[in-house]
Amino acid sequence: MVVLHSISEEKTIAEIVSENFKTAEVFKRNGIDFCCGGKKPLKQVCEEKGLNEDMLVQELNDVMTSNEIQPENDFANWNLNVLVEHILNKHHKYVLDNLGLISEFADKVARVHGDHSPETIKIAELWHTLSEELNFHLRKEEQILFPYVTQMLAVEEENKLLGVPGFQTVQNPIRAMEFEHDNAGDIIKEIQHLSNNFTPPEWACNTYKVLYFKLQEFQNDLFNHIHLENNILFPKAIELEKKLSSF
Repeated sequence: MVVLHSISEEKTIAEIVSENFKTAEVFKRNGIDFCCGGKKPLKQVCEEKGLNEDMLVQELNDVMTSNEIQPENDFANWNLNVLVEHILNKHHKYVLDNLGLISEFADKVARVHGDHSPETIKIAELWHTLSEELNFHLRKEEQILFPYVTQMLAVEEENKLLGVPGFQTVQNPIRAMEFEHDNAGDIIKEIQHLSNNFTPPEWACNTYKVLYFKLQEFQNDLFNHIHLENNILFPKAIELEKKLSSF
């Protein structure tokens, strides 16, 4: 068994990616979910997918030894306030900037090509469902969860006792966010399947090609976004609340 630096086969996919974000490239290449499904141990994932664990670990080793972690990618060691701002300015902005644009492409492709490529109709339907859910999801994060995290950071800085929020504990909105993340991940994976891994047919027009390119780009951003929240931000927020409540 190859040893992945200090990482054992019992470490979860999420823990591995959190410690070195470059490993996400390896997991993507091998079709391994590192965001919604990231809580599974490496050994279990290899068994479930029929992957050679030694070969996968070697790939991870190669990435980790050849790519020094840059400060801008060392998300696990960022301060919570910096991480929240990053998620808002990069990922929330990306989602909001692209939902409408991709909707236009999806509707046009379904309208023009739906008769002989019925999967494009289903893709458009799934996209609109995802778009509606994400709009609501982002608002809840921006209006409920993130302000509470900011409040906790201010309380910590002032060395005060944390009051009890209306939702009782940060774990309640986090559970809701994680459930919605799972659902969003399932929808984009179904789109990936219907689109033949975002591969347009040879005869596809430019709009068709751009749609699939944008859908794949969106999936990549969404998975990175979910990983940062599920596997780094949320655990840190839960730990901070426990710390402040024990003062």
